[in-house]
Parts: sequence; C-alpha cells; structure tokens
Amino acid sequence: MPFHKSAAICLALFFASAANAEVIEASPDHFVLRHEANSTLSPQEMWARLINPSSWWHPDHSYSGDANNLSLDVRAGGLWKEEWEGGSVTHGEVVFVNPGVQIRLDAPFGPLQAIGAKTIWTITISADGEGSKVVFDEISHGVASSKLDELAPAVDFVKSEGIRRLTAVE
Repeated sequence: MPFHKSAAICLALFFASAANAEVIEASPDHFVLRHEANSTLSPQEMWARLINPSSWWHPDHSYSGDANNLSLDVRAGGLWKEEWEGGSVTHGEVVFVNPGVQIRLDAPFGPLQAIGAKTIWTITISADGEGSKVVFDEISHGVASSKLDELAPAVDFVKSEGIRRLTAVE
C-alpha cells in the first residue's frame, strides 16, 4: 500500500509540538484568543512558511476549498486574499509588519466579516532553542447581538488547526 502525502502530513501534525490554545475571554461583544506552538523550523524558515499561507492554511477554511488560491502581500496595506475563477475575498489587511518577527492583520475571517466584527490578528515568531516559537493573538469586537462568545470556540478551532499546520515539519 503506497504511503500518501496526506498520511505523511497527518503524521507530521500528530507528532508536531503540541499547541497551547485558549479562549482567554469571551462575551457577546468580544473575544480574546491566544495560541502558542513550537517548531524545529528556524525563525527564518518559519517566516518564509508563514508568508505563504497556501503552504499551511487548511483548504476547508477557505471559500474556494483550495488553499492554493490564498496569497499574502507582506507590507502595510497588503492583503491576505483568496482568488478563484468567479470569485474573490479579502480575508485580512496587513496593518503592521516587522519582517521575520511579527505581522498584524485586520482580519475578520469568515463569519466575522459577515457580522462586521473588528478583528486584529497578531502573529509573532521568536527563536526557541534551535527552533522557533509562534504565537497567535486575536482580539475581536462587535455589537452584543454579534454573539461573539458563541463564535469564539469555532474561531479557536480554526486558529488552533492553523498554528498546528504552520508549525508542523513535513
């Protein structure tokens, strides 16, 4: 029986350093999330991977179902976007970048965009031994009728999966 690439990815994700994820606080009008994970990739290798979201973002969490349609323009005003035949979406706008260290996006992904939530997602990379540490911090605000406390677990799941895939070594 052949060893498929998807099986290799699953094994890599399974054996990757465990990610710490937490919904720090949540109420109907806001939530705060934090995710941390370590990788054997150097900070430079991690940055190169991070800025190529098609290499790590799960296609199930895209509009087109194909992560190859994702791109990230790494400069203030640049976009994390998805383009496919017949459609496109801006997932986030870069508001700060310190190359190799940190990127901050105004990024109300998925249903957060539809309800008009203001969402800031900060991704920080630092050296950790011979590898790197990655931290996702996300703060989202909206009106109380947004019921962000009910959306927080789903966003937490997506970002937990994202950081695991980002930090996995294939």
